Amino acid sequence: MLSDIRSTRWAIAGLCGATLFFLYFFGLTRTGLLGPDEPRYADIGRAMAQTGDWITPRLWGKPWFEKPPLLYWMTALGFQAGLDADLAPRLPVALASIAFLVFFFAALRREFGERPAFYATMILATSAGWLAYSHVAVTDLPMSGAFAGAMLIVMRGRLRITESVAAGALLGLAILAKGLVPLALFVPALWFLRRHVGQALSILSIAVLIAAPWYVLVMLRNGAPFFDVFFLQQTFGRFASHELGHEQPFWFYLPVLLAGLFPWTPFLILLFRNRAYQDRRATFLLAWIIWALVFFSVFLNKLPGYLLPILPAAAALLGISIATETRSARIVTLLAASAVLLCFIPAIQDALPEALLAGFSRAHIELSAAWVFPALIVAAASILLERTHRREAAVAIIAITVVVGVIRLVWLIYPEIDRLDSARSISHSQSITCVPSHDRSRRYGLSYYANRELPDCN
Repeated sequence: MLSDIRSTRWAIAGLCGATLFFLYFFGLTRTGLLGPDEPRYADIGRAMAQTGDWITPRLWGKPWFEKPPLLYWMTALGFQAGLDADLAPRLPVALASIAFLVFFFAALRREFGERPAFYATMILATSAGWLAYSHVAVTDLPMSGAFAGAMLIVMRGRLRITESVAAGALLGLAILAKGLVPLALFVPALWFLRRHVGQALSILSIAVLIAAPWYVLVMLRNGAPFFDVFFLQQTFGRFASHELGHEQPFWFYLPVLLAGLFPWTPFLILLFRNRAYQDRRATFLLAWIIWALVFFSVFLNKLPGYLLPILPAAAALLGISIATETRSARIVTLLAASAVLLCFIPAIQDALPEALLAGFSRAHIELSAAWVFPALIVAAASILLERTHRREAAVAIIAITVVVGVIRLVWLIYPEIDRLDSARSISHSQSITCVPSHDRSRRYGLSYYANRELPDCN
């Protein structure tokens, strides 16, 4: 009997390992770096590895103060490890995502049990928002993972010294990933620790000890330019500045949250059950979500990635709610709704190259009837599994379908994205000595793959 249990656990571990591989590592380099941010951050990390200056971020030899250094350090380590120009920026982010998911499962299992932890981790690992930002080398995932790790530790309430140190260290890393924003998002944790002032002060002190040395050193080396750009323009300027070009209405993040949890969005209805918040820890997770939503919504400038720190809390609450829901009919309905949403995956994927090029509002999304039937089969299978008291398998079959969708995206769509949206395909197919007028949006990408700053073509 013991050997059977061990073999079953090894089989489950192997299945989870294969799932994570195809979700986060498979085909990371089948498309080159995208947009302005990814190649720009990668270029700064490469410069750090080449020059040995780990304090002042530099883009083409000039100081660049828009973001703190954590992502640049991760990329620089990738280059020093011998990774190529595409893998060095992206692999560290994927590894950070996997490390957080393992921690996420362990933390929730310790607090709520194995079943809620399983549901929550499946939801987060296969949600559209978490997956998307685990495949690109930008600052959102490293900050969100470190911040959420600190919050999950604080969720326990009264902490041991080692737990306070770990929470403070993670909060410090989050500050090194994206500036002062994690401190503002940490307000619910400080409120829940209001009766343990010593623990709150310990966490904040350790966070400062982790993050402050870089801020002090970069300020000493660069003075006012760093303060003006990093704090005045990029931190406080995002509240009300019209110059950044990311103005959105107050309600912008509500549809972003719905899209970020795709295909698990229907399960959000479970968060409106009052009895779920009789547990202080569930109330903490809800406060985490509401505070972050309100905080980001008051900003004039908004981007979808800002909402990423909310997804772990939302997934945790959904996992707890699914595990404690006694009305099977409700779960059946939600499973069916999530499974039906799967039929939109191929349509969204096919429109992705055009969407990245011209914007999602201009992309043409066409739902094919050929994908409806497989989604209905998954819906029927999940309903049958729930009816036969195998809820874990019902959730798992939807998650596995998402994995299949990710494999399709990487294998079929990434090459098209690479051709249309990445500067890599241009730089590999022809010799580029300047940036053409019709390719100004790919200026950073072209320069990154040329390994030097390219001038504009006359």
